[in-house]
Formats: sequence, structure tokens, C-alpha cells
Amino acid sequence: MWWYRALHARLLRRIARLGLPPGARLLDAGCGTGGLLARLTAQRPDLDLQGLEYDAEAAALARSKLPGRDPGKLQVGSVNAMPYGGGAFDVIVSADVLCHAAVDEPAALAEFLRCLTPGGTLLLNLPAYQWMASAHDAHVHNKRRYTLGLARDRLAAAGFTCISGGYWNSLLFPLMLLHRLTAGKEKSEGGGSDVKPFPAWQDRLFYAVTVLEQRLADLGLHLPFGGSVWIEAKKP
Repeated sequence: MWWYRALHARLLRRIARLGLPPGARLLDAGCGTGGLLARLTAQRPDLDLQGLEYDAEAAALARSKLPGRDPGKLQVGSVNAMPYGGGAFDVIVSADVLCHAAVDEPAALAEFLRCLTPGGTLLLNLPAYQWMASAHDAHVHNKRRYTLGLARDRLAAAGFTCISGGYWNSLLFPLMLLHRLTAGKEKSEGGGSDVKPFPAWQDRLFYAVTVLEQRLADLGLHLPFGGSVWIEAKKP
């Protein structure tokens, strides 16, 4: 789906900008079926890549995408109590996990901080704006949506420093808003997810818009709104 390709592309760019040395330890906390880890393996096979996933079936699918790698590198567990020692990772990436109903936000942030090495980096992606909550959020068990300011405040309160962030998926945000105002405001459990097959032309078009947005961002154009919030922060 275009949205996952765009999300992974943005995360990969941010990871590349960190200039990680060979052997650096990176955890995808809430790795799902392993799409980001598979792309990272292709791009940086020299990194020590690990994944944590709450759903055992999703974790099994993730392992199948990483043939030949140590199966112990992908653990089944919760971000509320991560099965790693303190300072285990140089980077922790967590995309659309902190928002989940099963996640204890303060506990998860404390665990991210504990499991990072001093000076380590946390990269987050979060859904934007609580007022945008819809049937999709109910379907995927999202409990929280964030503004940039709220996300910064929560990370600062948890002990992180050097916090930066912004919004993305901004150019398509008017379409998202229109969808939520018309077909997407029903919040019952019976509502459907926005994650679904798109016609090939529409999938390519939406992804092309996210590529254009990234190019504009590279030129210094950052819009103060969007469908998602990204955050980068450091452990002191």
C-alpha cells in the first residue's frame, strides 16, 4: 500500500541521516509483519537489526521475510515491558505503536529510554489529531492521536532530550479530512479500516504525492499540518 511505502521511505531516510556505523544495534519496536526490517536488511545488512512484535502471527510472518537471520532477533513481546537489557540499542524505531489501546504510554516511553544506549536515538511515527479519530482507529485499536506539541511534551516528560519533529502526509491531508467528514466519522467497532487495496493508478498517484512532498521538504518547505507526526529524540 502507498502509505506503508511512504512511511518506510521516510524512516529509512531518517535512519540513513544518523550515519550509523557497521554493527550498530537497531530495534523496530512493534515491527508488525516485518516490512521495514526487510527493507533495512536490504539497505544496511551490516546493522544488528532486531524486531519486537506483540502479535505472534505477525511476528512469524516477519521472520519469514528475513531468511537466514537469527530467529532470536525477532521477539514476541510488548513495548510496555521489553525483553531487553538496559542500553541494548543505539536506535529504536516505533511506527504507530504508542497510539495503540494496549500500550501504556508512560511505561512504553520509559522502556524506550531504558533500552537505548546513552546518546541513542528514538524515531517515532504517530497518527495526528485526536479529532481525526474514526472507524479506522476503532478497527485497528488506536486510542490516541497526537499533535506535534503534545508528542514533544510527552517525550520531554519521559526524559528525552534534543526532541525534533514535524508533520507529514500534508499534501494529501485535505483528502483525508474530506474522507473523515463524510465516510469515516463512524466510530463503532463494526467500522472498517482505511488500509485496503487501492486501484493501481490511485496507489501510484498517492505515493507520487508523498514523494513530491518529501522533495519540497528537502527544499525547506514544511507544512504545519498533516496526517502523521514524526519525532526524533535522544536519550541523554
